Amino acid sequence: MGAFSAFGLALATATGLLVLVWVIQLFNRQAGWVDVFWSASIGVIGLEYALAGDAPTTARFIMAVLALAWSLRLAGYLGKRMKDHGEDSRYAAARERWGKKADLYLLGFFIFQAVAAVVLAIPFLVIAYMDEGPSLITGALAIVVWLISVIGEGTADAQLKAFKAKPENKGKVCRQGLWYYSRHPNYFFESLHWVAYVVLAIGATYWLATLISPIVMAFLLLKVSGVPTVENEDAADKREGHDEYVRTTNAFIPWPPKR
Repeated sequence: MGAFSAFGLALATATGLLVLVWVIQLFNRQAGWVDVFWSASIGVIGLEYALAGDAPTTARFIMAVLALAWSLRLAGYLGKRMKDHGEDSRYAAARERWGKKADLYLLGFFIFQAVAAVVLAIPFLVIAYMDEGPSLITGALAIVVWLISVIGEGTADAQLKAFKAKPENKGKVCRQGLWYYSRHPNYFFESLHWVAYVVLAIGATYWLATLISPIVMAFLLLKVSGVPTVENEDAADKREGHDEYVRTTNAFIPWPPKR
């Protein structure tokens, strides 16, 4: 299968999956499942590209394993959170803001999510059709970057969950573990994850196209739906120590806090 055909298949797969989630939420009013299946769709796209591509087997195998493992971990984490706490408050707020047109606007948002998944998966496409497989050094380095990012994000998620589970921490800002060095270490490691595929694709004809994923992800998390949303909610809740935490601690890259 050619690269353009594979791209079309990936777009159709992601769109079909998320439209199905939209239909289901019409009945259960749990739009937050889109986050779970969005994560899963990226892993599926990686597998599709690996099966359709003509790159050396090593390149396609490493890419598919890394993409699927990341996808399943994140989808599992989000799925459990969704099951335990219900949909994110931003979806309820969106329904209230959009009124009678909420379902139509949500459909557009879900389709946009499908397009975003395909755009973020561009490195998978580049790797699946690269002329030569990665060298031992680039392959090993890509795996190391991937491991650091996934372990880092998983650790940050676990630390925040453990902090919130303690009643005495209610209304407080988490400054434990990785959260002492960054206000959003989970977002940093999520962006770092996409760098692994940039490394894996070194030497590919369209290698520069792989840079779109870490750049877009970092922009979305820093400027659109990540940091601004969370910190606005924390400020509105007047969490204890919030202002000092913002003044002294990096928003993104883990680093010792300012005095």
